[in-house]
Amino acid sequence: MRVVAKLGTSSLTDEHGVIDRIGIAKAAEEVFRARGEGHEVILVSSGAVAAGLPALGIPAGERPRDARTLQAISAIGQARLMQTWGEHLGGLGMVSGQVLLAPFDFMVRSQYLHARSTIERLLELGVVPIINENDALADDEIRFGDNDRIAALVAQLLGADLLVLLTDAPGLMDADPRFVTEASLIEEIIEIDHELESLAGGSGSVRGSGGMASKLAAAKMASWSGVRAVIAAAGRERVLLDAINGSPGVGTIVRPRERRLSARKLWIAFALPPSGRITVDDGAVRALSAGGRSLLSAGVTAVDGRFRANDAVEIVDQSGHVVAKGLTRVDASELTAMAGRRSSELNDGAGQVVHADDLVMLPG
Repeated sequence: MRVVAKLGTSSLTDEHGVIDRIGIAKAAEEVFRARGEGHEVILVSSGAVAAGLPALGIPAGERPRDARTLQAISAIGQARLMQTWGEHLGGLGMVSGQVLLAPFDFMVRSQYLHARSTIERLLELGVVPIINENDALADDEIRFGDNDRIAALVAQLLGADLLVLLTDAPGLMDADPRFVTEASLIEEIIEIDHELESLAGGSGSVRGSGGMASKLAAAKMASWSGVRAVIAAAGRERVLLDAINGSPGVGTIVRPRERRLSARKLWIAFALPPSGRITVDDGAVRALSAGGRSLLSAGVTAVDGRFRANDAVEIVDQSGHVVAKGLTRVDASELTAMAGRRSSELNDGAGQVVHADDLVMLPG
């Protein structure tokens, strides 16, 4: 089985940002056991920024917010993090290799194929790939923002069988355990809906950029690409093998959907933040739901936001429910002028708002 395992900042560093060598040693042991049973493991490792803070004498609670400083700190922390991974994996006879990814590696097909080829070759050589976002050079406007989404995209990229999102929680709970003592673990999810997303809450610790909401979003991405996902506690003994084997109580298991999205449409649906909303009439919803149809200006009834051409937008019905997401071919001002008009009524005869290739229907 091919497994992508992601470890969050809270599992790799302590509250001061110091690298948790015991936690990494435990994770390395998990990888060793899984490989010993014939499984391939790809690690997605957070913690670069948190690990870089102590080197500069910056308390974790005073983490800078400006992009340039964070990028510089990540460059320091990433080197320290990889050194620690190398020591612990190497101590068990394993070789690790660093792979830093950027959004363009998934958006541009040549880059996508190159990234896949490189990681595949590392696996053929028996290396444990350790993946992180290229934080030191990432454009602040075009970046992933958290490694949960990277892990889901990598699982799709490599045709993984399983995505394991390891955190400091046992999985998704049916209530916030900080306030509800009888909160219990949700062990299996067939379809992630708005109710489950509301249970996930907001962001995580001050040291990390994710949280349970981010884990659930990544699990949803994995599900839509046909990959089983498990959200589980990094501190659980044999967590990786239990996740591989689907052992009861290992965490929250999210089942894969039968219909899979391509990498590009997965990116559009879940990785790009929407810059606006386009409201459409019932006829447009029916046409889009039939599949293979582009959104035309004739079906647009309202435009919200200040988006530009090629920005991601949500497409909503008359009740305000999101039915699709896509990349618009016109900016908001142009679309406002075009809304409700047929192609034949427009000067250039063009009324295409979102092409079918750039549109993803979302579940109700």
